[in-house]
Amino acid sequence: MLTIQNLKSINRESDHPVFLQISHGMAGLIKAGILGKGMRLPGTRAMSEELKVHRKTVVAAYDELMSQGWIEGVPSKGTFVSSKLPIIEARGLAEEVSEKPDRNVAGFEFYPRTSLKRAEPIIIDGLTMDEGIPDVRIAPVNEILRATKNIVSRSYNMKYLSYGPVYGDSLLREVLAGYLQETRGMNITSDNILLTRGSQMGMYLSSQMVLKPGDKAAVGSINYIAANLTMQDAGASLVQIPVDEEGIDTDALEAVCEKERIKVVFVTSHHHHPSTVTLRPERRIHLLQLAEKYGFAIFEDDYDYDFHYANAPLLPLASADRCGHVIYMGATCKIIAPAYRVGYLVAPADFVKQAAYLRRIIDRQGDPILERAIGLMIQQGDYQRHTKKALKLYKERRDHFCELLETELGEFIHFKKPEGGMAVWVGLDPHMNWAGIANGCWEAGLRIPNYRLYDQENVQHNHIRMGFASLNFEEQERAISIIKKAMHEQKAALSSPLLQ
Repeated sequence: MLTIQNLKSINRESDHPVFLQISHGMAGLIKAGILGKGMRLPGTRAMSEELKVHRKTVVAAYDELMSQGWIEGVPSKGTFVSSKLPIIEARGLAEEVSEKPDRNVAGFEFYPRTSLKRAEPIIIDGLTMDEGIPDVRIAPVNEILRATKNIVSRSYNMKYLSYGPVYGDSLLREVLAGYLQETRGMNITSDNILLTRGSQMGMYLSSQMVLKPGDKAAVGSINYIAANLTMQDAGASLVQIPVDEEGIDTDALEAVCEKERIKVVFVTSHHHHPSTVTLRPERRIHLLQLAEKYGFAIFEDDYDYDFHYANAPLLPLASADRCGHVIYMGATCKIIAPAYRVGYLVAPADFVKQAAYLRRIIDRQGDPILERAIGLMIQQGDYQRHTKKALKLYKERRDHFCELLETELGEFIHFKKPEGGMAVWVGLDPHMNWAGIANGCWEAGLRIPNYRLYDQENVQHNHIRMGFASLNFEEQERAISIIKKAMHEQKAALSSPLLQ
């Protein structure tokens, strides 16, 4: 007879329901052979009295075991351990293996994309200065959980656990169209929106759709490295266009267009990545005119539009696009948290339809529950309230960070206070180098961005992006103190008579 001594003790404080604790315990006894095949089990009433739990709890435990094939009910006789247990025993393909297989080297030919190799982001404990990402500690997790629970707790919403539209959740597309019209002046409907796994998926889909080997794409002379790699992977060769304090130089772009065909121009118009400068109105108008004249597409990556601190931000190029040349990419990741991978691609409806076909073969759909949860957050105003909260906090952090840069590092660096975004573009004294400073910081417990990311063309501009949004005041002060010490040490080393 099965007794309570045969089962593990029930922990009523555990996150695991009691009925699952009972079913898992009994399954373990069956696996261990303590309960053999065909053995009769106590009735639910007797078991509930033995375990001192409600009979319905034991019924639920037995139902769980039956559904998995561990036990079976025989009419008029009772409940028994199954004669055919759901245990799969591994069987080798050969009686003997002469040597351990090498799982590190493929035994077939494939085509590596070595050009795409980049350092993997890692989560580390300790102080980190990133390139400009949100502070995940203020992420609206409770709001997301509440919205998610509101969906999955209702039986009529179970349909969202199945396959859904490849375009993404219909509610989010609908409310997003209204949100983008209200905040960015876009005259669009849900038919112009394809939901993606972040803006990078939108960039990949667009590149694959517009570019083919041999095509030319115009980018800033310093540019977002992921965009460059994505377009190059699609077969494009990149044409470098100068970037100054007013953004990408559209006169220089026009001169290029007069000589060769450009298929795509990539811009981060709101805050150029990495330099943070804003593309000025005159150049925006000129860029749209050039697109209409020469027939190229504009990839507009608007990764941080919601973070503008000085005054009303300039509207995106997509809001003034009258001829269907702009493919606009954004994401909720910068507002909520990078781990919540929901982005969007906004384009003419015929392009969105074809991009959805391509998306379908690489990722059948996104996360319908998360997408609908974010749609509810926008619909109920939670998303907008969090945006305002984050905007206020990040403005305070920007001001504090820039003051520290000026007062503590002013003798070594130069920078311009950004109008928005989450990072500062910091230039170093040309006689010094970021590599040595990064090493000094690392030894003191601080990781700073990799300076090589911003100089693909080896123009040696000696700048890096310093993110301020994810660091509170105390963390900013600690980071700047470490950087200051590393800079003083490098200056002293460079002034040493041994190096003269």
